[in-house]
This record gives sequence, structure tokens and C-alpha cells, in this order.
Amino acid sequence: MTQAAILSTRSTCTRLHVGAIVVKDNRVIAEGYNGSVAGTPHCTEVGDYIVDGHCVRAIHAEQNALVQAANMGISVDGAEIYVTDIPCVHCTKLLLQAGIKKINYMRDYNNDPFARELIEQKGVGFTKIPLLRETIGAVNLEQFIED
Repeated sequence: MTQAAILSTRSTCTRLHVGAIVVKDNRVIAEGYNGSVAGTPHCTEVGDYIVDGHCVRAIHAEQNALVQAANMGISVDGAEIYVTDIPCVHCTKLLLQAGIKKINYMRDYNNDPFARELIEQKGVGFTKIPLLRETIGAVNLEQFIED
């Protein structure tokens, strides 16, 4: 989970920094953070593009991780994901469709109840793993720590 939190610091989103790490057979196989489409302006440069309360400029961390795996020809079927925030309903659908077997998250996100319903229907593991001060050492991740 610490790796996902550290990766989230690369985010170019001005609203929420999210990181995602996909792990299979105890190996990191893909990772992603939220930000704009490669080669296009980032929210940190030109501002958010808000539609119906959501920034549509950014690609979510989970989506970027799945795309990275696909671009590298790596199957995520049977893998698990460590993500700083509960995936939105759209990311949840993508993760389940891709064959992710367990979703580990750090922070609760105001999510659509349908996302949790889908996770339960699929029988996918769903575990909150808070980032505790003693697990991060000297890395400055104060925004994630639960005392």
C-alpha cells in the first residue's frame, strides 16, 4: 500500500492524488496514477475540466494501471490491486471485468453503492489497509496516515 501512496505523488490531478499497483504472484506487474492523457495538458497546468462534478480530463489510476498492463501484454487475470482510494463504479467494473481477484484500498471514497454490490456479486476480496505511521518510515506521506 505504501508503494501506491508514493506513486500517487506523481498525480497531476488537483483534486485527489491516487495511485494503484497491480500485483500477481507477489510481483508488481503494473502501476498507474491519475492524470491526463499522455501528451495533453494536465490539470496542474490548465485547470480541471469539470462535468457533473467530476473532472473528465484525468484518467483514473486504476485505468492507467490496466492500460499499462495491456500495453505490455501482461494479463491481470487473477491479480490483486492496491489503490489509495476505493475505486469509482467505472473503475470497479473495469477491474472486475479484467479478472482482478482482490481490491485493497487505503481511504474511503464517496462511492456509488453499486460498486460495492458488484464486488460482492463477483465474490472479489475487498480489504481496507490503512497506512500507519510505523509502516512508512521516513517517507513523507502525512495526508494518508491514520493514527
